[in-house]
Amino acid sequence: MKLRISDKIHRINYLSSEIDSVYHQATLKIGLNDSSSRVLYTICDNGGECQLADIYKLTGIRKQTVNSAIRGLEKAEAVYLENNDGRSKNVILTDKGKALSRKTVLRLFELENRVFGAWSEQELDMYIELTEKFINLFKKELNGI
Repeated sequence: MKLRISDKIHRINYLSSEIDSVYHQATLKIGLNDSSSRVLYTICDNGGECQLADIYKLTGIRKQTVNSAIRGLEKAEAVYLENNDGRSKNVILTDKGKALSRKTVLRLFELENRVFGAWSEQELDMYIELTEKFINLFKKELNGI
């Protein structure tokens, strides 16, 4: 039986939600909350140091939530903030943050590498291309609302 476009859209949305759920489960397993995990993941993905504005942009998390996560990571002595030319700030991993990352988000990196490593390069390229296409077209349509 061939699915209607609305059924396919629903399936895509449910799959997207399921991906979020799987990452939530992974985050709980490694002992972090979702926002701290995503902030730490982003910092690690950027070499251990990241501009605060980039964390907002790359995670898609509200500024207030990112700031709360960073305060928690600062309290745990995992990160510190450093002023960067003018108003921008960098978030930098401490030695404790690097150790925490090895026990947590870097394990997620390894898991993702194994999963995506099972895909062909063509599959990876297609996934990236289609995801970017969806985001760009959705943003364009959203501007028309």
